[in-house]
Order: sequence, then structure tokens, then C-alpha cells
Amino acid sequence: MKKSIYHGSVQQLPQPTFNGGKAHNDYGMGFYCTEEKEMAAEWAVGKGSDGWINCYEMDCENLKVLDLNGPEFCILHWLAVLLENRTFDISYGLAREAREYILQNFSIDYSHADIIVGYRADDSYFSFAQDFLSGAISCRQLNQAMHLGKLGRQFVLKSPEAFARLRFLGAEKAWKDSWYPQYQKRDVMAREEYFASRNQRRRPDDLFVIQIIDQGITANDPRLR
Repeated sequence: MKKSIYHGSVQQLPQPTFNGGKAHNDYGMGFYCTEEKEMAAEWAVGKGSDGWINCYEMDCENLKVLDLNGPEFCILHWLAVLLENRTFDISYGLAREAREYILQNFSIDYSHADIIVGYRADDSYFSFAQDFLSGAISCRQLNQAMHLGKLGRQFVLKSPEAFARLRFLGAEKAWKDSWYPQYQKRDVMAREEYFASRNQRRRPDDLFVIQIIDQGITANDPRLR
């Protein structure tokens, strides 16, 4: 099975290197791409800088793909992976306790994955996860928040085998004057929709992190699906 994937960057990347990039990205070290070309264009530019949309063809045949949006996982599995790799502001009691509980009960082994597919904790979306840890929103609201602004999924190459299957097709210029306003618009839309959702009355079936901890809720609980 072949896929078209894209990587937004300040430079052209004909040959991405395994074990390059930053260790503290969402899913650790890897090559972060998207299946959506327009999203790559938004990620490529900055407020004052143009960028490049690097275009690739990826042969996924017989590779181990871990899809964190699959039916066997819930939003807290995704959060556990994020907690292992990203730096959160966890300076108070409940958030620290929540971090420990989620890592203990929802961590998954992704060390053998060639590719990881899942949400991207971009700016606003990272703050939504922090709100859940602090008890401000429920698990349902966090799950809904990850769809706001239609950020889409990221497609992350994690192994030498995955890098060997990547074929560079070329790069297209991404202009800041066109794509940075799009990035801002998406972020503002997500925040506005999120605050409107957060201000709604809680539902009887809502699960907040303190309930998840106190009730000993684990990954097989149907209320998390």
C-alpha cells in the first residue's frame, strides 16, 4: 500500500535522516509528516519566513503501523504517549497525580512501530491536554477538542525500515503570505470552538480526571470509548 505524504519545513529534504529531529516531539524522535498537503504548507511557514512542502511516496506494505486513532485505543492512550515525550506544566497536585495515573494505566509499547499515526498536539491542542490534566475539562471534551479546527493527523516515521521506504518526489514553495494566515485562522477557530464547548454545562456521563483516578478506571472501561 502506497501513500502520498508531506513534510513542511524551512528547507528541502530529499533524504531525511533516521534519528534526526527533536527528541521531545509528540511521539519522540522521528520524521513528522501529514497526508494533507495544505496542512504541510501551514506547518512549513512562520510569521516572517517562507518554507517548503516536501512531497514523498511511502510504501507501507508489511510495515508495523500504530494508529492511535484505531478502535483499540482511547484518547488517554494518545495522552500517555504525549506525556512520555512532551514537557507539560505540571506544578500542582492533581495534574501530577493525573500524569502518574495515566502513564501507569494507559501507556502502550510503541518501540517496535515503524510508523505512528495520531493527533498532533499543536499549540492550542497541547493546552487542551493540559486543561484535562488539571481537571478543567472531561475526557469527552478532550476527545472532541482534538477535532476542532480540523488539524488532521500526523504520520510519523520511526524506524530505519520506514525511512528506507520513503521516496522523494520533489518540493514546492510555501509562501508565508498565503499560508501563515491560514495557520492563524485554524488556531483561532479551534480556540473559539473549544472555549464555547468548555463553557457548556457538564453532562451526567462526563468523566473528569479526578473521577478516573478515584474510580480506578482503566483502558478496558467502555465509558472511555
